[in-house]
Amino acid sequence: MKYRFLVLLSLFLSSYGIYGEEQPIRIVTLNGTVTEIVFALGKGNLVVGDDTSSLYPPQATKLPKVGYQRALSTEGILSLKPNLILGLEYAGPPEVIDQLKSAGLRVILLPGIPTIEQTLQNILSIGKEIGAEADAKKLTKEIRKQANLVSAKVSRLGSKPKVLFVYHRGTNLAQVSGTETPADEMIRLSGGINAITGFKGFKPITPEAVISSQPDVILIPSRGLEGLGGISGVLSLPGLKETPAGKNARVIAIDDLVLLGFGPRLGQGMEELYNNLHGKTSGKKP
Repeated sequence: MKYRFLVLLSLFLSSYGIYGEEQPIRIVTLNGTVTEIVFALGKGNLVVGDDTSSLYPPQATKLPKVGYQRALSTEGILSLKPNLILGLEYAGPPEVIDQLKSAGLRVILLPGIPTIEQTLQNILSIGKEIGAEADAKKLTKEIRKQANLVSAKVSRLGSKPKVLFVYHRGTNLAQVSGTETPADEMIRLSGGINAITGFKGFKPITPEAVISSQPDVILIPSRGLEGLGGISGVLSLPGLKETPAGKNARVIAIDDLVLLGFGPRLGQGMEELYNNLHGKTSGKKP
């Protein structure tokens, strides 16, 4: 394996010539949000490959894939001859990141903290790296303006619904979100209360936990809703029919990256979730 890496490294370095001349930027993105940011800044033409979480914009899905962001392959990335790697802090495994750095690549892994401020800072950082600082500043102003409008409406709410976030992918057991997750933060930002607060992160769904949480609303990414076969499939999960949300069939589905990405469409996600939770005309105390 080490010999194979050295051979690939030799070929990779030789592809840049022996004189060290400056090369056009060739980017590999290791996260769906990061990919979306690069495209939103008008530099999608510089991306030569991305990871499997890169689902938006549609052009990103047509690029060569380097694997899932937490299970990357050095060989796959080097084969695309990039000179800039952009991702979030949990890209890995660590040995792959070390090998990419050893190959002389510029590797930028940004904090993956799901907050408005970190989102704006990541956009500005990426803009600086790819020569799109002016566009990055413009985009962050637009996001902040939209987020502030939603926050103002949230501040005027008289009551907030309890929201249960359900994550389901493929054949894996459905999980629910506790605190300190992107879902938890988006619920808070959009005027809801996380129905599960007894743990951090995600845990498999259980009837007891769901029923005791008594959510008013069930929130799920669109791909999860589709994978479960629609609202009826969601309500067939353990315990959900016995909750207020289940009895009223109140299920909200929002695009995965819009809801959880904390990227260029963060303000859109806040507004969409707010409108689904409270209605477009709400936001005033009775």
